[in-house]
Amino acid sequence: MSKGIALSVLASVLFAVMYFYTTLLGPLDGMEIFGWRMLLTVPCMTLFMLALGELKQVTQLLRRVLDAPRLIPVLLLSSAMVGVQLWLFLWAPVNGHGLDVSLGYFLLPLTMVLTGRVVYGERLSRPQKIAAVLALLGVANALYQVGSVNWTTLLVALGYPGYFVLRRRIGTDNMGGLWLDMTLLLPIAWWFVHSGAQGFAVGTTHPAMYGLIPLLGLLSASALACYVIASRLLAFGLFGLLSYVEPVLLLAVALMLGDGIKPEEWLTYLPIWLAVLVLAGEGAKHVMRQRR
Repeated sequence: MSKGIALSVLASVLFAVMYFYTTLLGPLDGMEIFGWRMLLTVPCMTLFMLALGELKQVTQLLRRVLDAPRLIPVLLLSSAMVGVQLWLFLWAPVNGHGLDVSLGYFLLPLTMVLTGRVVYGERLSRPQKIAAVLALLGVANALYQVGSVNWTTLLVALGYPGYFVLRRRIGTDNMGGLWLDMTLLLPIAWWFVHSGAQGFAVGTTHPAMYGLIPLLGLLSASALACYVIASRLLAFGLFGLLSYVEPVLLLAVALMLGDGIKPEEWLTYLPIWLAVLVLAGEGAKHVMRQRR
């Protein structure tokens, strides 16, 4: 289990490093960074799945598509949904939205709990109800202060649950489904790089990019690999509990990059952070019971 915990924490650290790393790719804009990430991550992910013998999931999924072509539009929607999230993750820190996106990741466990209640009829425990009320207080303050919650926060907090529900509905909630989602993004990724201000020749004008861009792909693939392996080594409860490490690190990166919490925003952030602590405490108790 210690190996699984180490890999889960390492995945969160690598995602946070990648969040900061985008600021080092100065000549590139958010679209180009996203394009390069996809173009380099998919081949690395393919090798990773080949080593684990999981490419069979892809062939099984492709057979399903041949038997039921009506799945194609739904698969394209699934790919678009995760593509927007992957783009936002790289775009936000270089465009002054790092703190807003980190708040979205703090809200994500809560919106996932509420999605389980609304979509699947799962009952909320007392701690989950308390966490939901605390989160609503934070959102209510944001609405009171500025009249709205930032769109980047909502896109993370609401977009991912919709994506996960869709994947479960169509039976693609595995590595093969994720690989196909990312592979379908490759033509768009190629176009983003090709039509960008720097294009594929960015290394000729900025030689440092020859090293920085491949490292982006390596970071992305390594984080994904650690995340997937950890999910298999750990109990579901403990794995979910460790998922709270990532938004904490993303918040730290956002603050490092110069984002700040305004005095009137503390009543938004504090209740949401308290809600996360409540859920984390519930998860810890559940894990302890399982180990007895």
